[in-house]
Amino acid sequence: MKIVRVEAVPLSIPSRYGADAWTLGSGGWQALDFCLVRVDTDAGLTGWGEAFSYSCRRPVVAAVHDMIAPLAVGHDAADIAGLHATIQRRLHIFGRFGIAAFALSGLDIALWDIAGKAAGRPLHALLGGARRERLGCYASLLRYAEGALAARYCEQALDEGFGAIKLHEVSEPVIAAARAAVPRDTALLLDVNCEWSVEAAIAVGKRLAPLGLEWFEEPVFPPEDGAGLRAVGEACGIPIAAGENCCFATQFAALFEARAVQIAQPSVTKVGGITEFRRVAALAAQHGVRLAPHSPYFGPGALATLHLLATLEASERFEYFYLWAGASLYGAVLAPERGELPVPRGPGLGADPDAEVIRRYRVD
Repeated sequence: MKIVRVEAVPLSIPSRYGADAWTLGSGGWQALDFCLVRVDTDAGLTGWGEAFSYSCRRPVVAAVHDMIAPLAVGHDAADIAGLHATIQRRLHIFGRFGIAAFALSGLDIALWDIAGKAAGRPLHALLGGARRERLGCYASLLRYAEGALAARYCEQALDEGFGAIKLHEVSEPVIAAARAAVPRDTALLLDVNCEWSVEAAIAVGKRLAPLGLEWFEEPVFPPEDGAGLRAVGEACGIPIAAGENCCFATQFAALFEARAVQIAQPSVTKVGGITEFRRVAALAAQHGVRLAPHSPYFGPGALATLHLLATLEASERFEYFYLWAGASLYGAVLAPERGELPVPRGPGLGADPDAEVIRRYRVD
C-alpha cells in the first residue's frame, strides 16, 4: 500500500461568540488555526492527521507541502517507523525541532489512522488496547487576567462536571481568586507558559505553595532548562510539569536525566506524532515520571490523544481547551458530557473530520 498524496488542509475557525471572545488577557486570538494533514493511498484508504499550527499555520502548511510530502509520496504507508526515521534524517539540516517536527507529527498521525483502517480496528487496539471506555477531562482555561473572570470560569467548568481546572494566569491575586473558587479537594493546575527566570519562578512558587496546586507547568524560560526546572521544584515543593514544547524523545530524555519534571507532557501534534509519543511514554515509565499529555486540540490530534490516554495504566485526564469555536470537526465525539469523553471505537482514529466544516472554514 503506497502513499500517493499528502495534502495540508489549513482551516481557521472563529469563536462562536464573535471576534473579541478570545482576546481577554492572552492578547488577541480571534480564531483557531488548524493544519490538517490528509494522506491518500493507492488502496483507496485516506488518513487524517494534525500538525500543531496555533498562530503558525502558514509555515506549517508550507512545511507539509514542501518538506514532508516529497519524502512521503511513493513510500509504503505501513512502514510508519521507517518513514519517520527517514524524514528525521533528511530534514535535520533545517533544525530538528519546531515547524518541521509539527509537520512530521501530522503525517505520522495520518499514517496511524490508515493503519487502523486497514486493520479494521481502532487505534488503541493497535497500541495494546484501551483500559477505559471513558476519560475524564480537565478544563484548560484561557488567561483572563482578572480575578472575577477567572473565578467565574472555574465555577462554570465545575458546574459542567469537569473534575479539575487548569489556569494560565501569571498574576498571584488572580491565581488566589481562582483557588478560592475551586474546592481544595478538586485539582487546580497552573501553566504559566515559561513566564519567569529561575529566580523569579522560585520566589513565586514559594508564595503559591500554600494554595495546594497539583502541578506548576513550565515555570521558566527557556522550556528546556532542565536544571532550572529542577531547582524550582526543589525550592517550592510543587510538582513540576513540562514537555509541550519538546520535540522527539531525545528532549524528554534530557529532562528525565536532569530529574527536572514529575509530570511529562508530550503533545502528539508537536512531539513527532504517535510514533514518538510512544517512545516518550516508554521513557517516562522507565524513569518513574507521570505522563499527562498536552492536548488542547479539536482535530485529529485530539482523537489520537484520547486513544493514547486510554492505553495508559494510570488514569490521566484529557486536557479540554475551554473555549467555544464556531464549528466542530467531530461534533459530539469531542463534546464532553459531565466532564468526560468517550474513547473512540471506530477504525483508525475513530472518525473522519466533517467535510462541510472543512469546506466552509478552509483558508489559504
